[in-house]
Amino acid sequence: MADTEAAAEAGPRHGAEPNHEVLARPERGKTVHGEPANAGHRVLAPDDAEVEAYLETALHVGAAQRSSEFGDPAGPGAGAEPDTVIVLDFGSQYAQLIARRIRELHVYSELLPFDTPWAEIARRHPKAIILSGGPASVYDPGAPKPDPRIWEERIPVLGVCYGLQLMASELGGDVVPATTREYGPATVTITSEDGLFRGLDPEQPVWMSHGDSIRRPPPGFHGTAQTDSTAFAGLADPERRLYGIQFHPEVQHTPAGREILSNFVLQVAAARPTWTAGSFIETTIAEIRARVAAHADETASDGRVICALSGGVDSAVAATLVHRAVGDRLTCIYVDHGLMRKRESELLRQTFEASLGMKLVMVDARERFLVRLAGVEDPEQKRRIIGDEFIRVFEEEAAKLGRIDFLTQGTLYPDVIESATPETKAAQKIKTHHNVGGLPADLRFQLIEPLRYLFKDEVRSVGLELGLPESMVYRQPFPGPGLAIRILGEVTAERLETLRDADWIVIDEIKGAGLYRALWQSFAILTPVRSVGVMGDGRTYANVVAIRAVTSEDGMTADWAKLPYDVLGKISSRIVNEVPGVNRVVYDISSKPPATIEWE
Repeated sequence: MADTEAAAEAGPRHGAEPNHEVLARPERGKTVHGEPANAGHRVLAPDDAEVEAYLETALHVGAAQRSSEFGDPAGPGAGAEPDTVIVLDFGSQYAQLIARRIRELHVYSELLPFDTPWAEIARRHPKAIILSGGPASVYDPGAPKPDPRIWEERIPVLGVCYGLQLMASELGGDVVPATTREYGPATVTITSEDGLFRGLDPEQPVWMSHGDSIRRPPPGFHGTAQTDSTAFAGLADPERRLYGIQFHPEVQHTPAGREILSNFVLQVAAARPTWTAGSFIETTIAEIRARVAAHADETASDGRVICALSGGVDSAVAATLVHRAVGDRLTCIYVDHGLMRKRESELLRQTFEASLGMKLVMVDARERFLVRLAGVEDPEQKRRIIGDEFIRVFEEEAAKLGRIDFLTQGTLYPDVIESATPETKAAQKIKTHHNVGGLPADLRFQLIEPLRYLFKDEVRSVGLELGLPESMVYRQPFPGPGLAIRILGEVTAERLETLRDADWIVIDEIKGAGLYRALWQSFAILTPVRSVGVMGDGRTYANVVAIRAVTSEDGMTADWAKLPYDVLGKISSRIVNEVPGVNRVVYDISSKPPATIEWE
């Protein structure tokens, strides 16, 4: 196999089952160019799943009502289109990471399926094309191949791993099974700079993942890098601006990978680095304002907008952008289901109502959720109940506001891209937890999704640029059902308070040690286990709290965090001494896979 990679586990999560037939979802996704964004790769849900999961399929809205905030390329905002790099996905688990690395260079990138027709690619006016890795071998029957026009249009192309072998095979070279396969760290020797390796030392540590090798380059190509076992770890045809590398520049294990991608994107392709938080904010606010105003004029309405806030960064940034655009036409609704961490509801009120001056409706629904969760222990049933009750509460509050024209959602670019794998071209979504009960069909809002072509790190940058507090912008991902799925067993008011207090101590100590930003997630779990202990010379039989802390690049895989012993010691001591009913603390040292980050 050219690029052996295990599919990342995404941890499907289910929301509430509808009581009526859910209409088939329209094709999701419009990009900055107004085109469908349906690339095939494995993706993640946003932090704000408790809002997004309960609203996405709840809206029986036709495809015509879903539009890119940049508008149609031929319409308003067309002149603001940024330079674009297209990444064609051949099944690599790193394909999304390539697109993110390009964005880090302040150049807009877009992920498309490997077999996207040339007409669809050309419509984006790409400055360059990158071919990702993948698990296939180019000589296999039915091996994935792109539209051959990409070789003919004189657009710079960079092939990565399988992409390099594909380039070699398609243009007249020979690709064969390698005598010695290379997986993991390796050292390449650069033999020819040719623009791609400009400014780099001749010896470079890289990350390899291939079982095939190029035996003979295509006509016009020459070798640019090699290893002890791979004669052509890099190829180039500068005349046609075609380049290829056998290793992965997008992963952290290739230290010079950013420089290599920068050389290709900014030098070879001459793309302009204009995709910045500031430019995005300016353009997006103008587009939202124009869209809402045009709708209000056409329908003689007030052009009113609602946004469901969750406390997460996605909905927070989306709401702030819309508020900058339409002001008091926006009303934010926050459903307090009582399953949030300590003081998070207060932080949300302070930020949006007091500091940002938004109209905010805070609904105290804590008792309603507890009543419905009483006696429920199955995690999937918890999710269904929470999703269903959220919809009921949100529907009631929205109805009180009168006519609403738009609903704002914090949908991110990974949510937009369908999870069909290139190998099967299946149309399944990774976010199965979006299949939930919904709002009535007569509440036909149009959607405003200002973040739909941003990755998480870009959302955080936009949030900081907008002036949101760092405590909200850098909040760790939080599960949709909140603390309900961090309580193993029945959710009660007493158990929620126990977990809230323990979790507060975990976060407090991790922040105190300066580790919060270095961790993907860190939290406490209230287990259904009780253990014998000794307190004050007396026997106790009390709760066991587990601590979970992981490091991760994007949540698709995660490793347990090697927290310092003194930090773990402080956490344990404080929980046992400060949280009533807890006498033992354990630390989870499981990685994902095989475990998941959450326990339920």
